[in-house]
Amino acid sequence: MRDDDPKEAGAKPPFKPQQQEPPGDTRAMQPVPDHGEQSYKGCGKLEGRAALITGADSGIGRAVAIAFAREGADVLISYLEEHDDAKETARWIEQAGKKAVLMAGDVADPAHCRALVERAVKEFGRLDVLVNNAAYQMTYQSLDEISEAEWDKTFRTNIYSMFYLSKAAAGHMKPGSAIVNTSSINAKSPNPHLLPYATTKGAIANFTAGLAQLLAKQGIRVNCVAPGPIWTPLIPSTMAPETVETFGKNTPLGRPGQPAELAPAYVLLASNDGSYITGAMIPVTGGRPML
Repeated sequence: MRDDDPKEAGAKPPFKPQQQEPPGDTRAMQPVPDHGEQSYKGCGKLEGRAALITGADSGIGRAVAIAFAREGADVLISYLEEHDDAKETARWIEQAGKKAVLMAGDVADPAHCRALVERAVKEFGRLDVLVNNAAYQMTYQSLDEISEAEWDKTFRTNIYSMFYLSKAAAGHMKPGSAIVNTSSINAKSPNPHLLPYATTKGAIANFTAGLAQLLAKQGIRVNCVAPGPIWTPLIPSTMAPETVETFGKNTPLGRPGQPAELAPAYVLLASNDGSYITGAMIPVTGGRPML
C-alpha cells in the first residue's frame, strides 16, 4: 500500500547488501520492486495505440509497459535475452486485456532495431509510441578500468540504439505519435564511477532536444524522462553490496524511487495530455535538482 507522504511511499534504506550477475533478476531483489502491479489505474489515455518499449522485461520498462496496457495500448516487449522477467511483463499486459509481443535481441545491433519496428507494425498494424529505455551500465573505480570495448558497448546500447530505432520507427508514425527516451540525473550530475553510462545519458538529453525539432513537422513529439536513483535489477547487478545497502539515501526524500513512480511521466509524454510538450526532459529524482 502506497503512503501519501512521499518520504514513505516506497522502501527506504538500509537494504540488505545484495549482489547479482548482470542483468539481474527482479524476483531475487530484496525488497522486490513495485512496478504498479497493484496500484496503477488506467483511464484510456492510450486507447487503440501500439507501443514498442525496449528494456521492458524489468524495472522502469516493466512499469511503463503495465501502465501503457492499462491505458489501452498493445505493447511489444523488447528485451536482451530469454528471461522469466519478460514473460512476467507479458502476463500483466495480457491481464489488462491487451496484446503483448515478446522479442529478444540486442538493441546495439541496427538490424535487430529495424526488425523490432517491423515486427511491431506487423503485429499491431501501426506504431504510435516508441520508448527507448534499454540501457547498460557498470561501475568503475578508475579510468584505467574502462576498456575500449566497454565504452563502445555502453554507447551502442544506450545511445546508438535510440538513433537506430527512431530512424526505423519515424516513417511508420502518424501525427500525434511520440518517442520517449530514458535519460538520467547523470545527464546533469554525472557520477564519476558511472562515466560511460553518465556520458551516454547526457548525449540522450541532447539527442532528444534535437530530434524533437527535426520531427516536429511530422507531428511526432520527442521527449525524455530523467530518473534519479530507481530500485531496479540494474542496481544489485552493477553496484557493490555496500552501495546497494544505502541506495537512494542521498535524495531529499531519503529513498530510491520505485519503477511505478516513473510510469505516469511516460504516460503523460506518450499521450495527448502532453500535446504541447516536445524536446523536454522531465526529472523524476526524489528531489535531487537538475538545474
